[in-house]
Amino acid sequence: MPSEPTPSDLGPGGPVAGPPIRVLVCDDQSVVRAGYVTIFAAQPGMVVAGEASNGAMAVQQAQRLRPDVVVMDIRMPVLDGIEATRQLAGPSAAVPVKVLIVTTFNLDEYVYRALRAGASGFLLKDAPPAELVAAVRIVAAGESLLAPAVTRRLIGRYAARIRPADPAEPGSGHPLGDLTPRERQVLALIAAGMSNAEIAAAMVISAETVKTYVSRILAKLGLRDRVQAVVFAYQEGLVSTQG
Repeated sequence: MPSEPTPSDLGPGGPVAGPPIRVLVCDDQSVVRAGYVTIFAAQPGMVVAGEASNGAMAVQQAQRLRPDVVVMDIRMPVLDGIEATRQLAGPSAAVPVKVLIVTTFNLDEYVYRALRAGASGFLLKDAPPAELVAAVRIVAAGESLLAPAVTRRLIGRYAARIRPADPAEPGSGHPLGDLTPRERQVLALIAAGMSNAEIAAAMVISAETVKTYVSRILAKLGLRDRVQAVVFAYQEGLVSTQG
């Protein structure tokens, strides 16, 4: 598997080979939707599959249009983005759809809940268009997207509310107990927002070895991607929420 792309690796004119990426835009503000539609429609290898002004419409449109990525707001009428994400990307979704949450700093707790509901990542609404386009390409490619600068702030703060009193030890029968010490170390570094290359440098191992560790971690814990791994690590107390 190739190393993870980042928004800086994939500019607005990123990879375009293969079928175009079909994007469904969901936001209750018509001006915001229009802005997103304009941005995505101008990109090579990307088309706007549809628009929705609330979560219920997003679910209906996504089930009908089968977009590659749903760009989802959180606070909307009728059905909010969290519940819409759960219906589209959660465990009960028959055919999961990739969801990218685009939100603002003052919605931290909602973002955490959305990631737990199945979102593949999030961006802040003040991100420049190039980052937004790159994020859609990353999510469409099957990668997860976390903004490292706010990962600890968003996830650590709210995972602390439901974390157990003591982290599990090996052999405890808890999912974390199934991980080797090195796998636990890799998981902690993932939760800190580090890329595979950064983890490799920190642990003085190859990037390919890191990829192997990540694959094993996800398989052992039954997690879909790095987003879920980050949530899990904070929730289970593997990493500190301080600082």
